[in-house]
Amino acid sequence: MNAPEIEKRYIRTTRDDWLVLNDQKKSVSQWFFAAFAIIFGIWHIVTNLFINESSLWQNAIHFGGFAILASVIYSTKSSRPWPIFLDMGYGIMIALAACWFAASESRIYEETLAVTGQSWQFNTLDWIAGGLLISAAIDFSKRVAGWVIPMLIIVSLSYILFLGEHLPGVFRAASLPLDDVLFRSMYNDEGMFGILATISSANISLFMIFGGFLVVSGASDFVIESSKVVAGRIRGGAAFVAVLSSALTGTISGSAVANTASTGVITIPLMKSNGFRGVFAAGVEAAASTGGQLMPPIMGAGAFVMASYTAIPYSTIVTVSVIPALLYFLSVAFVVRIEAVKHQVGDGVDMTIDKAKILSGSLTFMIPLTVMIMLLMSGVTPSYAASWAIATLVVVSWCNFLIGRILGNNAFGVNVMNLSRIGEALMLGMRTSILTAILMVAIGIINNAIVTSGIGNGFSLMIAQWSQGSIVVAMALIALVSLVLGMGLPVTAAYIILAILCAPALAGILADGVIVEKLVFGITDPLKSAMFSLVDSPHVAKIAGGMTHGEAIELMSAIPFEVAMMVRPLLVSPEQLTTFLLTAHLIIFWLSQDSSVTPPVCLAAFTAAGIAKSPPMATGFQAWKIAKGLYIVPLMFAYTPLISGSWLEILQVGFFSLFGIYAINALIQYYAEGPLKIWHLPFLLVGIAASFWPLHLMANLMGALLVISVVVSTGRNAFPK
Repeated sequence: MNAPEIEKRYIRTTRDDWLVLNDQKKSVSQWFFAAFAIIFGIWHIVTNLFINESSLWQNAIHFGGFAILASVIYSTKSSRPWPIFLDMGYGIMIALAACWFAASESRIYEETLAVTGQSWQFNTLDWIAGGLLISAAIDFSKRVAGWVIPMLIIVSLSYILFLGEHLPGVFRAASLPLDDVLFRSMYNDEGMFGILATISSANISLFMIFGGFLVVSGASDFVIESSKVVAGRIRGGAAFVAVLSSALTGTISGSAVANTASTGVITIPLMKSNGFRGVFAAGVEAAASTGGQLMPPIMGAGAFVMASYTAIPYSTIVTVSVIPALLYFLSVAFVVRIEAVKHQVGDGVDMTIDKAKILSGSLTFMIPLTVMIMLLMSGVTPSYAASWAIATLVVVSWCNFLIGRILGNNAFGVNVMNLSRIGEALMLGMRTSILTAILMVAIGIINNAIVTSGIGNGFSLMIAQWSQGSIVVAMALIALVSLVLGMGLPVTAAYIILAILCAPALAGILADGVIVEKLVFGITDPLKSAMFSLVDSPHVAKIAGGMTHGEAIELMSAIPFEVAMMVRPLLVSPEQLTTFLLTAHLIIFWLSQDSSVTPPVCLAAFTAAGIAKSPPMATGFQAWKIAKGLYIVPLMFAYTPLISGSWLEILQVGFFSLFGIYAINALIQYYAEGPLKIWHLPFLLVGIAASFWPLHLMANLMGALLVISVVVSTGRNAFPK
């Protein structure tokens, strides 16, 4: 699959013009469709602020509306003669089926209670509506994201219907009757209209609408121009513009591919004109755009999913993610710097700054974003914060317009949010929400099957057994699975599936590290040590008096999965367990991003390659090398207090790790500020180890000095006088 095909699949559609408001040649049906998208966007704002409807009804309407949009935007027919009313009729039929199930919940309960001892009482219309919804989930997920999710849905349903009872070991599961599966798929909290759908309807769609308002208001112009201000005087400044603009665009876009397409059309040609190789320019854009998924406050919808699954406040997740995101983007910047000095590129390019765009765009970008972040940190719901941010942006755009009139500057406030632009922003928000909304509902079927069957515990047990308590091995297994899933899934979907399957196992392995330390010193409390009597190990006799570190690890490896689940809450505090759960989810979330830049299927890299006209696979490998922070930072999550420490500890770990990250890049490129020599290698290797040594100030200082000495030495000898 080449880059244009990837871009067409994930960004363009066969009927994008159905959501273009300023097309004067629209037919009546096209105007009707555009009006529906605008009203549907307004409904998302109103229902989350003022209408106190049940989550079932909200999610059913949410899916039904996006079914109508997807049926046209992702039509199976690309030729114009295909009647639009057939597409819309199909979508409306799915929407009616969703509303039917929302309206039928009480009736189904009452009829089932009236027939005691029987299974769920569905009538003919219930079965028809249920079949339509399951089929629509398979069909629409295939249209927006390929065959992986549909195949997983089919396998999941087969597993709980008949396949599970034929599998061996931990994957064996009892078969359920068809009516029970249908009821659970529709009404369970883990089902189609459950938790995942609520995340989409109450959070993600509103932030996508906010992103639409930012784009239409000219905030993207501010992103590029402000990046020029920061990077314009630095060697290789065009590449730094790509890094900075992609970081800022990450607050608007929830997709690495969309981020690449939106900023790459500007930054990649700019980098190439700056002297950078096409492959490198595309790789930088893809790696930086992937980092946009990690950038607070939106984090590509991952923060909302994480908050729902862990019950950890959204503000906490966003706060602890700031320093890691900065580390990632600085790691990309280090690669850019080394490339620029190594090949002597990056000078002589016009970096003229449009001050009007900065002045007007800064207000429409910074003020609404600041309002949103402050509201999120105050503890209000994300939907409330996003709605107020949208309202603030509209007001600020008009203030820009008035300021421009007073100053006599026609370029200032040119993108005032009048009714036409508000309509465009709402349509853009709905357009960008389709993929996520469809997948979040469809994945609910898979989620329900995993929870109902208990296969998640079996998968966690498998990871625990294969890793033998090693965090690195467990992370390697998760990274491999995420790469395979990411070949056919958007990263948010891959993260959700991995979090359901792997987060409990990884959090348990992290918690076991605390228990190992307690076993080394001995556990004298008889209540806490009693659980170990169920373990078949000779080291159990040493629990009270203590044991070696190796013996403690062997003892923990011998604990059955079910016993370990009971031991951890006794020996690990609730606060620590919460921290380990958050750490596990962040590790999985970061690792799930690697499919955007890792061959053989790396959508962001392929999209960048299409813009740069560079070889797609070579661009993928280049992006993978540049994005190595996706693996370094998760290791820091596991082995340093980057998540759990005080702010002083986090800053210490983050600051000194920069020297280690730079040294790793220098080793890979075999270049720092100049060519490396053999004697530089031990300096860099020791510097890496010392820089990453958690909370050991003397070692950190020594590591930083060693890396700095290499930088100074290579810089002094880079160019002969």
